Amino acid sequence: MVEIVSFLNEGLGHSSHVVDLGDGQALVIDPARFPTAQRRFAAERGFTITWTADTHSHADYISGSPELAAEGAQFLASAAAGLVVPHRGVEPGEEVEVADGVLLRAIPTPGHTPDHVAFLLTVGEEQIALFSGGSLMVGALGRTDLLGEEHRDRLARQLFRALRTEVLTLPDELPVYPTHGGGSFCSAPSASARTTTIGQERRSNPLLGIDEEDEFVERLLTGLGTFPTYFRALPEINRRGPRLYPGIPKLARLDLATVQTHLAAGAGLVDARPMAAFAEAHPAGALSIQHRSGFASWLGWLVDLDRPIVFVLDDDTNREDLVRQSLTIGHDQILGELAGGIDAWREGGLPTASIPLISPTGIVGTVIDVRQRPEWEAGHLPSAVHVELGALPAATMIDGPVTVMCGHGERAMTGASVLAHRGHGDLSVLAGGPDDWAAATGSQLAVGP
Repeated sequence: MVEIVSFLNEGLGHSSHVVDLGDGQALVIDPARFPTAQRRFAAERGFTITWTADTHSHADYISGSPELAAEGAQFLASAAAGLVVPHRGVEPGEEVEVADGVLLRAIPTPGHTPDHVAFLLTVGEEQIALFSGGSLMVGALGRTDLLGEEHRDRLARQLFRALRTEVLTLPDELPVYPTHGGGSFCSAPSASARTTTIGQERRSNPLLGIDEEDEFVERLLTGLGTFPTYFRALPEINRRGPRLYPGIPKLARLDLATVQTHLAAGAGLVDARPMAAFAEAHPAGALSIQHRSGFASWLGWLVDLDRPIVFVLDDDTNREDLVRQSLTIGHDQILGELAGGIDAWREGGLPTASIPLISPTGIVGTVIDVRQRPEWEAGHLPSAVHVELGALPAATMIDGPVTVMCGHGERAMTGASVLAHRGHGDLSVLAGGPDDWAAATGSQLAVGP
C-alpha cells in the first residue's frame, strides 16, 4: 500500500507531497527549490526518488523538480506548460505508470493557470488520492488572475467547468492533497487545514456550492486579494529552468568598503534583524524585513528579483534558511552580508537611523494599517488609513506624524522603512495590532471595508 507524507512551507503556504510507492521508489509532487526534507525522508526510509511531478507553472516559488531530475528522477509536467527544462510532458487524461500497478493520471484543471493538471493516484482499480495543486484547496480555489486582469474571467470559467466535469465527479471519500493552502497568495482565502476530501469540499466549500457560472466567476474574482509582484516573473523562470546549486550556498561575509561599493552600484540593503533591533538603530536607508517564516514573500514583493542584495544580520540569524528562502522565490542576486553587522556600519562612521516602537496608548498622527484586505475588513482602528504593504512604495505620501501598524509589528516596521526611504521623517511603529489597541484603550474596532 502506498503512503503519502506532506511537507509544509509555512511562509509560502505551500505543501509538497512524497508518495512511497512501496517498491523502493518514491514520487514527489510539487517540490520547491532545495527539496532537502524530502530527500532526507527518502534516505531515512531507504527509498529512491524516481519520479517528480509539477501540477502547474508555479508563480510563488522556484520548482525543485529540475533539481530532482538532475539527480535521476523523471520529471512529469503538463505538456501545455511548454517547459524548456528536461521533462516528460503529459497530456490531459494521460496515465503514467510510476510503479508496478500504480498509475498517475493527469486530470485537466485549467483555471489557476492555463496548463494546470491535477494528478489522480490509483493502485489497481482503487483511487488513492488527488493531488489538486492550485485548483481545489481546503475551503478555497486557486486564483485565476496570475496572467493579468484580462485573462482572469476566461480562466475562472475554465476552472468552473473543470471542477464540475473532472473533479466533482470523483468519489466523496477520495483524499485531496492541495499544493496551496492557508498563507498562500495563490488562493482565494482558505482554511488552515492542509488536506481534505472531495466530499468535504462538496459540502463546505462556498464556491463549489454555486451552480451558476456567472455567479461563480463574480464571487471568485471578488474574493481575490493582491499578490506579490515577483509572481509575474517566476513562471518564465520555471519554464526555462532555474540555476541548479549543489547545495544551499553559504552567505558571503563582506567588509564595509565592499558593501559601500555594491550600494553605490545600486544594490539593495536589507536589514533582516528583529524589528526591535532595527527600531533602535539601523543603516540609514535600509529596508527592514525581519527574518521569519514569511520573509521570502516580502523580499520578493519589495525588492526586484534582478537587484543585488546585501543583508544586515545579527548573530542569531539562521543564515542557511535566509538564503534558502531567498533563492526559493528567485532572488539569486545575493551578494552577502555586512561582516560585523550594524556595529561595523557604526564604527565606519556611516549614518544610522531609528524608528520608535510605541504602545497602543502612544499612537500619534495618522495611523497607516499595512495588512492585507481580509485582515483589515475583519477589524481595524476606526480612524486608520488602509494601504497594503505591497502598495506602500507607490502610495500617496501623508504629511505630518505617521504611526504604521499591522497585526504584530514586523510588517509595520517594513512599511515604516519604506516610507523612511521615500523621505518621510516623522515615523513610529505600533508594537502590536488592532486587538492590542482595543484592549488597551477599551475602544471598539471597525469592521468591513
